Amino acid sequence: MVEGELIRVEGLHYTYDAEGHTPIEALRGVDLVVRRGEYLVLLGHNGSGKSTLARCLNGLLRPTAGDVWVQGMNTREESSLVRIRAAVGMVFQNPDNQFISTVAEEEVAFGPENLGVPTDALRVRVEEALAQVGLTAERYRDPRTLSAGQKSRLAIASILAMRPDCLVLDESTVMLDPVARRGILDLVQTLRAEGLTIIAITHNMAEALQADRVVVLEAGAIALQGTPREVFGQVDTLEALGLTLPPAAAIARNLRRRGLPLPEGILTSEELVHAVTHLREAVR
Repeated sequence: MVEGELIRVEGLHYTYDAEGHTPIEALRGVDLVVRRGEYLVLLGHNGSGKSTLARCLNGLLRPTAGDVWVQGMNTREESSLVRIRAAVGMVFQNPDNQFISTVAEEEVAFGPENLGVPTDALRVRVEEALAQVGLTAERYRDPRTLSAGQKSRLAIASILAMRPDCLVLDESTVMLDPVARRGILDLVQTLRAEGLTIIAITHNMAEALQADRVVVLEAGAIALQGTPREVFGQVDTLEALGLTLPPAAAIARNLRRRGLPLPEGILTSEELVHAVTHLREAVR
């Protein structure tokens, strides 16, 4: 692998029920490199292959054809899977499906304990992970009694305690209210600033604007990729793929269609407010 790369995907195909009567080809020749410290967002409508790709990145699914390399380890190699899954941790849409303990701190301890982390170091990891997600005061709670946002934070803490190089979030904000979603996104930005590689699957275009790079999947293949500005600037292509624009971009486009001479390339609410304010001052 090239220096600075964390994950390399080469010619990845994945077929569900490959040997059965109704095989479904979910991924079709995906090539992708994820760099260390990158915040990457995967977009695409349901069935585009996003979650399948995410599961291939840490060896939960292994390629039907092609290869996935994590820190130089191939996910096809059974002997490397423990290290791969420790390096690339995944948080699923419904945290309840991940919980196995009835005490929050025991939930956080489970992963590193199974990696053979010594007891003293294990205590430190649990303390640090709970503090990172703001759940120190909830350490003795039953995870099932936590709020939806707290459950998502606990699921993230259970991954952070394993000291991963990459955190994969599979639509982890979709079931949250706006306040809880904002809390998770703020946490992601903090982890990103600390150098953790983030891969997030989302349908929320406003969330995607925060990424370093956006990859759009369609029918199991990469249809678009680039910075958020590069990707969301391709309005016609996005609409053809059945995807919406970020809210501010959609409003700006509709205002232009109504005759308001707003500039192209508006993506954020701040940019929209600035453009409208500048336009009002220009016509005074």
